[in-house]
This record gives sequence, structure tokens and C-alpha cells, in this order.
Amino acid sequence: MRDRIGQLLMVGMQPGAAPKGLDATLATYRVGSVIYLGGWSGRTQVAATSTHLQAQVAGKTRLLIAADQEGGQVQQLKGSGFTTIPSAVTQAGLSSDQLTRQAATTARELLAAGVNVNLAPVGDVVPAGTEKTNGPIGRYSRHYGSDPQVVADRIVTVLSGLQDHGVVATVKHFPGIGRIAGNTDTTATGISDTALRPDDPYLAPFAAAIDAQVGMVMVSSARYPNLDASAQAVFSRAIVTGLLREKLGFTGVVITDDVGAAKALSATPVGDRAVKFIDAGGDIVLTATPSQVSVMVAALTARAGADPAFAAKIDAAAARVLELKARFGLATCS
Repeated sequence: MRDRIGQLLMVGMQPGAAPKGLDATLATYRVGSVIYLGGWSGRTQVAATSTHLQAQVAGKTRLLIAADQEGGQVQQLKGSGFTTIPSAVTQAGLSSDQLTRQAATTARELLAAGVNVNLAPVGDVVPAGTEKTNGPIGRYSRHYGSDPQVVADRIVTVLSGLQDHGVVATVKHFPGIGRIAGNTDTTATGISDTALRPDDPYLAPFAAAIDAQVGMVMVSSARYPNLDASAQAVFSRAIVTGLLREKLGFTGVVITDDVGAAKALSATPVGDRAVKFIDAGGDIVLTATPSQVSVMVAALTARAGADPAFAAKIDAAAARVLELKARFGLATCS
């Protein structure tokens, strides 16, 4: 159980903590994934850190090492060895061949730095004319357009270019944050999409990504009262299991947006953030705050010990994570 719970956690690492800052966390809690945050400069440091991190892992399972390498204002890895990626708005104007080549270049650069997960592409659709008032996406040109079918086409091209070259792609932020005003990272207000319904056309990019066998889907921390009036998406069984898994048929790994520092989740105790997500049907809890890992592990362990049905959910989630790792050559079964 201790190993399985570890596979369900992704912990943030800042460049100032490289390369040894997570050694104790990895050893004590057997964390299965790391994300590079804070802006890294140059492949040399990133690659050396990735090599060091992987050396801390015993057994037949490697770490998922992730970065937000969308492009535009969201590109965590820059400098020597990393091509500057244009914003999604600019990418949307490229031909399919150009976009495929760009994604392939990104994948090769990430792998050369030991990064095997890109937390991209963005599947959120931003209605035309609302870009400046959409805090998390439109304001930063992170969207591929206002037409769901165009967005679907663009993100499938990107995710295929990444995954065909060995990097796990992550479509985000399910079921969409293109119609909210507030950014869940910085506020708990203005984060409700009161229009989204189970048959909403804005779900088309996520459905297309699932059909294209995207490795991971990231769930938002926003609210969708027409889908679940009582819980944010990240904690909603109706959204994670009912809509994403059952209606859209996604059988892969579901990951949170950051639940560590996000203001939208500040009212929820740290341990409950992990427990509620796994209970909803999720798999990997992403926290930018390493000190929270011990609290999350304790909460998950306690709930599993008291509730066999919850323990079974942990088993199922860990299996999905390991299956993803095996698919991308990061775990062996022999």
C-alpha cells in the first residue's frame, strides 16, 4: 500500500532545490512523479537533475518527470537546449505538418533533458470576444481557438507529435476553463462555468484527445453546477468518473491541476484534497508544495485502512499509473 500510494503523488521541484532537494521525500514516501516548476534555464541543469532523481528510485519503475511546456507565457524549461515555443494562439495558425514538427522537436528536447511528461496541450475553448476576461487561458493566449472542432484538431496534432516521440501528453483542464473569469491558482471566486452540460460542444477537444489515446487528462479545480452542484471538478465523482471515465470512455491516468498552492482549494484541508480526488476516481495528485506530501500520504493511508472500497480505488489508480509508465517504457513487468 505504501508503494501504491507513492505512485499517486506528483511533487513540485524548484530549480534552487536541484538536484537533491527531493531525495528525502522520494525515499520516505516513494513518490512516483516529479514536476519541474519555477522556471528552469538550460538543458544541462535539467538533465543532471533528472538523472539524479531517477537514480533515487529503486526497483523496476521509473519516475514520471513533468513540465509545463505549452509555449508562450507557459514554458517552464527555457534557455540552451530548449526552443522557444510560440503561444497556442500562434500555434493554431500553423499547418498540421508545421505543428507536428514543432511538437516532435519539443518531445526530443524534453527527453534529452530527462523529462518524459508534458502537461500540454490545452483543450480549453475560449468564446470569441471573451479572451481578455478569461483569467486562466484567454488572457495569456493559451487557447487554440474559439471553435471546439478547430481546437480538437490542433490538440490532437500536438499530442500525437509528443507521444509518437515518447513523451506523455496531458490534455487540460477538463471539463474546460475557457468560460470562467477567475484563475483557480490565484482566486476562489469567479471560477464557475454555469453553461457547461454533459453534451456541451466544448467537450469535443477532450473527447478527441481521448480517441487519440492521450496519456493523461488533467482535471480543473473550477465548478460546474450543471454537472455537480456540490463539488469542484477535482473532487467530483460525477465529473471524474461519471463524465470523463464512463461517458467519454477515458481509461487512462487522471491528474489534478496543482492542489498544493491553488487558492481555489485553500478551504479544503490538505489531506482531504488527496482523499477526495482519489475517491472521485482520479489517479495522480499534483502538489507544488513538497511539505504537503507527508500529510497527503497519512490521509490516504488512514482512509485506505478504514475503508476497503477506498483501498480498492488506490489499487486501481496505481495500476493505471503503472500501465502508463509501462506504455512509455518507464516500468517493466518481468
